Amino acid sequence: MRKYFYVLTVFLIVQVSAFAQQQPQFSHYSFNGMYLSPAYAGITDKTEVNMLYRYQWVGYQGSFDSGGAPKTGLISISLPVRFLGGGIGIYATNDRLGVTESTSASLAYSAHFKIGTGKLGVGVQGNLTNIKKGEYRPNEPGDPSVPENSSDSKYDIGAGLWYQSSKLYIGGGINNLLQSKYRFEDSAQTRTSGFGLFTARNHAFLTAGYYLAVSPTVTIVPTAIVKYDLNKLSVEAGGRAVLNEKYYAGVGYRHQEAVTAMAGMYLTRNNALQLGYAFDLTTFNPEAKALTSHELILSYSISRPANIIKPIIRTPRYSF
Repeated sequence: MRKYFYVLTVFLIVQVSAFAQQQPQFSHYSFNGMYLSPAYAGITDKTEVNMLYRYQWVGYQGSFDSGGAPKTGLISISLPVRFLGGGIGIYATNDRLGVTESTSASLAYSAHFKIGTGKLGVGVQGNLTNIKKGEYRPNEPGDPSVPENSSDSKYDIGAGLWYQSSKLYIGGGINNLLQSKYRFEDSAQTRTSGFGLFTARNHAFLTAGYYLAVSPTVTIVPTAIVKYDLNKLSVEAGGRAVLNEKYYAGVGYRHQEAVTAMAGMYLTRNNALQLGYAFDLTTFNPEAKALTSHELILSYSISRPANIIKPIIRTPRYSF
């Protein structure tokens, strides 16, 4: 098992690519494991449903025609399935960035292995992504290199690792391993060979967190995430304090981008329902973006689920 762990870890770090695709980011990354790694599926032994909405750079407007602030919605489900020796997970996102809209759906499986006091998940996922290009303003009308009112859909795959215990978690994933190529039509509704092409770039994520009980009622949770698209490295770190396992508040810093703050609460007696809010204040080059971003999270979890896929039990009495 250690051999496979090391091989996959090295694979996550050194995988290379040559083209770009910007993917959404979330300030609630520490509550969003299913999006970061397929290995997260079912690793907490809880059935989890997460919904996130992010409105980035509120008030930002494009210089010409349509466009504006990025808006992203996400829903994910993580489900432990003991019969399969692990868990399954799904997530779907819709991301609008200017005149480009990307919609993606993913199905993941994670195999779980007992290691020490925790579990290691080894996960794979398949993705279906549709990218739609809206109306652009080319310098030369009919330029075949400028896509316009066109869309394309492609499949891709990803992989990841996730270790979870009662005290800490560390995990990561990499997507777009097939580097799928999207082809778009120009304003004349033609697809010219060598033009209007877009190749998905690999995106790698590595995140970690630690649960530190400083008193019977207060737990401190430092967290960090590294995001890398083989062109730009993004590092974010922060933490939150949890009071009576009911309320939390935290701060963070995204390097050369923003400071963040969050607050939330668990609304039911068994802490199954969570409602949270995050706020970003742009600190790097704000004149080219906008000053603030806002994010909401609503999640529901069920602890110690029953075996939802029951094995077939055969008995001679009813054997035909």
